[in-house]
Amino acid sequence: QVQLVESGGGMVQAGGSLRLSCAASGRIFSSYALGWFRQAPGKEREFVAGISWGGGRTGYLDSVKGRFTISRDNAKNTVYLQMNSLKAEDTAVYYCAVRRTWSIKPDEYDYWGQGTQVTVSS
Repeated sequence: QVQLVESGGGMVQAGGSLRLSCAASGRIFSSYALGWFRQAPGKEREFVAGISWGGGRTGYLDSVKGRFTISRDNAKNTVYLQMNSLKAEDTAVYYCAVRRTWSIKPDEYDYWGQGTQVTVSS
């Protein structure tokens, strides 16, 4: 079992930055790949960024490439999502999730956090 807690969300103006954190506890966190997902009202949950268990592989949604950066600190059992140059369309609830191997499909993830709201005003 892995427990995940997201933090760092909030309200920011367009062009601003936020850093989300996902703190994990429970089973060996460093053995898991982690993904950040988001869900806006009326839309399906979508993959935003992912990182392999060792941090050597990362991937991003096309619309956030160059603006968002995912990283992890296994010693702290924490994964980060640095979000720069935020746009109104980035507004959503952001979730972190873990699974054993890399995937961009939310249905394939085993454990989820409760989510953190990000609101970008234009």
